[in-house]
Amino acid sequence: MTMVKVGMVSLGCPKNQVDGELLMAALKKAGFETVDDAALADVALVNTCGFIESAKKEAIEEILELAQLKKEGRIQKLVVTGCLAERYREEIHRELPEVDAVLGIGANGQIAEHLRSMLAGNFVEAFPEKDRLPLCGERELTTPSYFAYLKIAEGCDNCCSYCAIPLIRGGYRSRTMESIEEEARKLVENGAKELILIAQDTTRYGLDLYGEYSLAKLMKRLCALEGLSWLRVLYCYPDAITDELLEVMAQEKKIVKYIDLPLQHASGKILQAMNRRGDRQSLTALLQKIREKVPGVILRTTLITGFPGETEEDFTQLAEFIKEIRFDRLGCFAYSQEEDTPAAQLPGQIEEEVKEHRAEIIMEDQMEIMEALGRRFVGSTLEVLVEGFDRYAECWFGRSAMDAPDIDGKVFFTTGGSKPTLGSFVKVQIDDCMDCDLTGHLV
Repeated sequence: MTMVKVGMVSLGCPKNQVDGELLMAALKKAGFETVDDAALADVALVNTCGFIESAKKEAIEEILELAQLKKEGRIQKLVVTGCLAERYREEIHRELPEVDAVLGIGANGQIAEHLRSMLAGNFVEAFPEKDRLPLCGERELTTPSYFAYLKIAEGCDNCCSYCAIPLIRGGYRSRTMESIEEEARKLVENGAKELILIAQDTTRYGLDLYGEYSLAKLMKRLCALEGLSWLRVLYCYPDAITDELLEVMAQEKKIVKYIDLPLQHASGKILQAMNRRGDRQSLTALLQKIREKVPGVILRTTLITGFPGETEEDFTQLAEFIKEIRFDRLGCFAYSQEEDTPAAQLPGQIEEEVKEHRAEIIMEDQMEIMEALGRRFVGSTLEVLVEGFDRYAECWFGRSAMDAPDIDGKVFFTTGGSKPTLGSFVKVQIDDCMDCDLTGHLV
């Protein structure tokens, strides 16, 4: 009997990507054949993101493209899972009749059972409780073998007024240190040299299980893994940056000196409306403290412009804050008005053009900052994780410890004809900074 081929398109953040890897491994274990290209499968599975409007549009476009392939007879069945399915179950069923199964995140643990029911001719809808989402298990990695994401918790309790994640994913749920350490060991044994810790809020890790912030203890344990070269942490919430965490980051050589700290804004008034704490003064003090305790740290943040009630004065304060702090890495997004969130009902909603224009101003200023900061590395030698060869530029490229995959820049380098191994570490002398990427040559 020919095995049914299942292909997945996974959208959105690395947290969703890990969910997709768990799904595909579960299907493979259940006897399905997994293929890399959903367009070449019998069953196309779209693991959607539904965080903001642009992500929802991307998911709908992907579903419609696969629906056309189904109409042409190139695929047989179309399944929608992930955040969009969880959040808009009724709309998907009503407006996308081409979809054969709509599964909430709590249904991931029974994915094979639901697909068999669908293949038997049933339309399948399943929305178990969110806390039934598997937090660990075998994964079919979609990242290169030399790095992997490691999800340490699910859900969120911060309840920022603009964010739908608690509605979609539920409350914060930490994994045990033992389960994380076991998975990390397997990933390293299978070739991962870099592990990237992720959660909606990594700094809250362990508070629900152990009664205290436990990220520092977890990272210290993971640093003991033989074969691990880099340990990176993303999505740190500013309120939970403890002295213990900073001390561990400064002391442990395997922890890359990189903190991703989504601040969202600098105006105290806007932060309060976002249901976040702090103001420009307190955030500046925190960032100064981080730089003092972790010398050479790379600071990354994300910001939102055009939040309801943001005045020109609030925006000016944000722009001045960016120029003062000089973040090494920064992303800025126009506010997305998400239904069922408190911020969607706030007065003072701002026109889309204004929101977008303000985000563009921030990013233009940041590009100048990053270009200037990049030039400080000219003449220095950096350790680079080799990721590939650029045929057009005729040079190799990779990432330094300063760069997280997919969101930060690259280091492009020539080798004098030698061919480094993908996933290996090499020494590169930096010769220039171009468009915020570094260029150099192998030494």
